[in-house]
Amino acid sequence: MEERIVSPRAREEERQAEHTLRPQRLSELYGQEKVLSNLRVAIAAAKARGETLDHILFYGPPGLGKTTLAHVIANEMGVAIRVTAGPAIERAGDLAAILTNLQRGDILFIDEVHRLNRAVEEVLYPAMEDFALDLVVGKGPGARTLRLRLPPFTLIGATTRLALLTSPLRDRFGATFRLDFYSLDAMEQIVRRSARILGVAIDESGIREIARRSRGTPRVANRLLKRVRDYAQVMADGVITAEVACAAMRMLEVDELGLDEVDRRVLRTIIEKFDGGPVGLATIAAATSEEVDTVEDVYEPYLLQLGFLQRTPRGRVATRLAYEHLGLPYPEERFEAQQRTLW
Repeated sequence: MEERIVSPRAREEERQAEHTLRPQRLSELYGQEKVLSNLRVAIAAAKARGETLDHILFYGPPGLGKTTLAHVIANEMGVAIRVTAGPAIERAGDLAAILTNLQRGDILFIDEVHRLNRAVEEVLYPAMEDFALDLVVGKGPGARTLRLRLPPFTLIGATTRLALLTSPLRDRFGATFRLDFYSLDAMEQIVRRSARILGVAIDESGIREIARRSRGTPRVANRLLKRVRDYAQVMADGVITAEVACAAMRMLEVDELGLDEVDRRVLRTIIEKFDGGPVGLATIAAATSEEVDTVEDVYEPYLLQLGFLQRTPRGRVATRLAYEHLGLPYPEERFEAQQRTLW
């Protein structure tokens, strides 16, 4: 059905709109001040020396701009960027083909770099350190190693799971930056910029309402802005105000803190099915019909930041704040209420 009602042209326009929302220069980025300050210095120094940048590793929850930063760095350096992902590089030969096609100063961006297999990593080590590619030619007693020189390049890796990177690979990055959730002020600036690019009529109250429900994540902010734009066009006069944004969010089941139906289901599962915890991550995933990686990478980080979850050696525990947000009595209060009933 989707293939019949959504034309390829519409999909292409959607992809182009998404691309235009990506900042192209450092001056267009908001938030992540510490990271941006370090990148400005590194880029200016590399350009002044006429050298390539050191290899860079970005890590943090999804949607915070790791891919965008890689493209911005390429634009600032005035070089080409080649984009791939860890799971897409299945064999050492795949990586060798990519590396040998790079030009001097080019950037190779590998998303989900923690999912590279070990054979590919072994090829990557000399490429990162010595800009060389070690190939084994032949088999058996006649096998020999051939070293190919590579032009200097910059590898930018992105991961949501820093702990899964092997130490040898992690140590070969010259700079490692953690991306944190964005502040409310930064989110408002991001929503304002995206609305201007999309040509959306929105007032300051509408910007604030979307920003505070965006979980501190630009990707979520852009997605919500597009959906609220649709609601305003169909159900209102096309202008996004706080009232229009709230009505659209109710339809999307996104509450005032940005929690959606799955977030609340995770919290209710811990509270109602497992007495508030502790409960293991795999058990939570099974009870909510979600993948373990999805719960850990997508939903848990924001719930931890809000203080709704605690990680303990025995599992996850729902906090008092989670009970209050869902309007449920905290165990101590529930016990006291039961005692008063008995008396």
